[in-house]
Amino acid sequence: MLPSVPRAARSNPLALAVLVCLYERPMHPYEVAQTLRSRAKHESVRLNYGSLYAVVESLEKRGFIRAGETVREGRRPERTVYEVTDTGIRELTDWLTELVATPVKEYPHFMVALSFLPALDTDDALDGLRERAMAIEMRLAQLRGVLRAAEGAGLPRLFELEAEYEERLMETELDFVKALIKDIEDGSLEGIEMWRAFARTPSGTPVIVEEVPDTEA
Repeated sequence: MLPSVPRAARSNPLALAVLVCLYERPMHPYEVAQTLRSRAKHESVRLNYGSLYAVVESLEKRGFIRAGETVREGRRPERTVYEVTDTGIRELTDWLTELVATPVKEYPHFMVALSFLPALDTDDALDGLRERAMAIEMRLAQLRGVLRAAEGAGLPRLFELEAEYEERLMETELDFVKALIKDIEDGSLEGIEMWRAFARTPSGTPVIVEEVPDTEA
């Protein structure tokens, strides 16, 4: 039985993308990058050539892929073609199964912003939220255009699942942002009076202005 791979070694989705490409057929790294871009996988996995070659080197050292023939096209430099090993196929299967099956705590930037939102003036927060809502609406329109084009071209839904998932996430976020804007605007957000009571001392230190209870008899 093959030893399990530490979770930390599975932190880079680009490595998984390389394994998937090489599972399809042997390729050189440049061809891997072109394949991922042609299929718009760079929308799901951050891709740059410097990182790609480092990932290929790491996968080879760990025995997941191996170098095969070297090819030359025209005047271009020689390129080494890589193929996935049996160990790499096992790693691909285990890793992808884990990603599908196991929810992972993520730390989206917007969640960070919401966590510290009271540090902004309410007007500034509203301006930012309105701008975000407009940006999401524009991104949604673009994404829906891509999905319609893919459907019109006869591309099976199977190959657009990540875009469909992104669409659902953006729809949910847009609904949340619009509702939050409304709650701030009409004052129905619980805790908004505390938020509005935030003031700044001359030193710039945030303080909350609170009523001092009357202790007199």
